[in-house]
Amino acid sequence: MINRYASATLAVLLLAACGGDADEAEKMPEPQAQGAANPSGVEVAWERQTPGMTPEEMERARMDMSWQELVQLDTTGSGAPARPNPEKWEQIDAQAVNSGGQFVPLTGDVAGPSVLRTQILLDRAMFSPGIMDGRWGKNTVQALYWFQRREGLPATARLDSATFQRLRQAAGNPSELVVRKTLTEDDVKGPFTQIPDDIYEHAKLSCSCYESLTEKLSEDYHATPDLLQKLNPGVDLNGLKAGQSIFVPAVRDESRAGTRGQVAKLIVSGRGSYVHAVDAAGKVIYHFPSTLGGKYSPSPSGGFKINGVTQDPSWHYQPGILVGVPDNEPEAMIPAGPNVAVGKVWIDLSEPHYGIHGTSEPQTIGYAASNGCVRLTNWDVEFLSHHVRAGVPVEFRDISGQKQAEDPANATAAAGASSSAGRSASAAPAASGGNRSSSSASARASGSGNGTSGAASTPAARARTESGSRTRTEQPRPREAETPKAAEPAKTDEHAGHTPRE
Repeated sequence: MINRYASATLAVLLLAACGGDADEAEKMPEPQAQGAANPSGVEVAWERQTPGMTPEEMERARMDMSWQELVQLDTTGSGAPARPNPEKWEQIDAQAVNSGGQFVPLTGDVAGPSVLRTQILLDRAMFSPGIMDGRWGKNTVQALYWFQRREGLPATARLDSATFQRLRQAAGNPSELVVRKTLTEDDVKGPFTQIPDDIYEHAKLSCSCYESLTEKLSEDYHATPDLLQKLNPGVDLNGLKAGQSIFVPAVRDESRAGTRGQVAKLIVSGRGSYVHAVDAAGKVIYHFPSTLGGKYSPSPSGGFKINGVTQDPSWHYQPGILVGVPDNEPEAMIPAGPNVAVGKVWIDLSEPHYGIHGTSEPQTIGYAASNGCVRLTNWDVEFLSHHVRAGVPVEFRDISGQKQAEDPANATAAAGASSSAGRSASAAPAASGGNRSSSSASARASGSGNGTSGAASTPAARARTESGSRTRTEQPRPREAETPKAAEPAKTDEHAGHTPRE
């Protein structure tokens, strides 16, 4: 989802795990320089068995407030508002957001101009609601709660008049929250590339680019494509040219971020699904919704440190460390870009194969489980990367789940290979046994790797599904029979000016 992943220079991304003594610390490599890229690619252990979220699952996750079990919620005014919000999502437009009255209190399953106004203010106040969509939900409620806590307001997780006024101040008192943007050549510049489902076809691309201009604009302005289209009815977003203008949310001004103070520590909450950047006094400076490890690939627990930051990372696809992928799959180097598994930025942690990184599917952030690493939207992790440095402590809290003792993909592959070998032996005893690797490579080169032939889908074809990329139809890639392998040690799981109306 974002055109990055450059080639680069030096630096080994994955450093020794934290927790060693002073002598061990002296042996650790120098922290990776800010902005340096890793020519060998990021090495992350992903589980590939979790399917993408359906629209129904997304909707349920949007209203999941189980995170509130971890906090002290002020229940003042709890219950349904005396007057429900009369606004509808269909009423969203630039004029309504900029000139309409703010409805309060906001809570529950509501949508419309007041919700979008709140999301834009939160984004500008550096308490990220994730991708803005004009709908009340978990990420917006959580950002609002932590903003109230930081500002010393009653932490009700509802938008009331006092919170709205304080939020406007923290956002810089903007005169407009939806602005008309005249697009430049850089704004509309591609290339735009269809990302193949097959990981090996993906590896042949020059970059993991945006697939469309709409996708690029969506990330630039932290808004869903549906919301951008609603603000610009009748506009072909993919056909926009330099010099044309569109309405977009007035997203955060990063030049104002330096006034918040220096980040002294990152706190990552597993069950809370958030990342906090705090100052030396423990006060929250920035809040980001996140996606962390699931039941069988949990994030680590305890304290670690940032080793360094890599902008525009490529990804080294290594089946040997991928949970859910048989070890006999070939390795590949996936080019940098917004649609690579680790997004625009990799913040390397002192636990090998763990990091904080971006995603190509921002609408799932805060909702779906990841594979252990900490995923943020690309714009949030890019913002965070500019305000952290090597050595900053990272504390993981509220982590649940259990790691798999074995990678089931190896057993499945071995059983399938054994069965296939038996069938081949009985059907054509003299024909098999030859050049398996060249046959497999030939199959990919002839186009079967992009889903034109084959039976069941392989883990390689699913390689983009759970890494935060848009869910696609799984495509098969034929694989020749392999000799059954002995059981192997377990692999490492990845581990990242409106007047309120009462």
